[in-house]
Amino acid sequence: MNGRPNIVLVHGAWADGSCWSGVIEHLQADGYQVTAPQFPLTSTGDDVARLRQVLNLQDGPTIVAGHSYGGQIMTALGTDAPNVVGLVYIAAFGLDNGESLGALLSQGPTPPAVAHLFTDKQGFMWQPQDEFVEHFAADVDPVQAKVMHCVQQPIAAAIFSEAMGVPAWKSLPSWYLIATQDQAIPPDAQRMFASRMGATTSEVPASHVPMVSRPDEVAQLIKTAAEARTAVPASQARK
Repeated sequence: MNGRPNIVLVHGAWADGSCWSGVIEHLQADGYQVTAPQFPLTSTGDDVARLRQVLNLQDGPTIVAGHSYGGQIMTALGTDAPNVVGLVYIAAFGLDNGESLGALLSQGPTPPAVAHLFTDKQGFMWQPQDEFVEHFAADVDPVQAKVMHCVQQPIAAAIFSEAMGVPAWKSLPSWYLIATQDQAIPPDAQRMFASRMGATTSEVPASHVPMVSRPDEVAQLIKTAAEARTAVPASQARK
């Protein structure tokens, strides 16, 4: 296990760190050191600060895997990605410089999984249960999906208008898992993200939450990335 990277897992909107539980079990069984922190989802800056806080605690090279908006968080590390030697996108946003989530989502029909979000008085967006169960986590057992809905973390609506700076994927090797049945981020958008970042790409027939419905495939891609970057010092991690 000497030289193997640590793993940091980044959850997205309407989720929390527990969504990675199945993946964590696989990675820990193979001897990886894994951290899956909670993110405030109050602004991209706040979320990136939390990620940097966790990365600074790592004792060596680290692979970061992000789901959905979690891809936005790790992309926004830019050129300041302490200890990071690779990025793994799991049905995740991989924006380029100057792009925003809102502008991207406005380019086509509203995906079913985010068609009926509601915003509270504090400016945070929430998922209704029916939409969550039927579209967001469509291939998860409904009993489990309802539990996931109960622990959802809302996201600040203002985040959708924040523009991306220089993306971390321009200087770090990337891997991408496309969820072909995703009803939140269209699969073709995921393919576009993966293609332009030059990511090593695989596809899985899953909803927007493959880390829950297909944890073995997600863990395998993360392990593939980790094995590819084994013994690579963080100081030499750039492309």
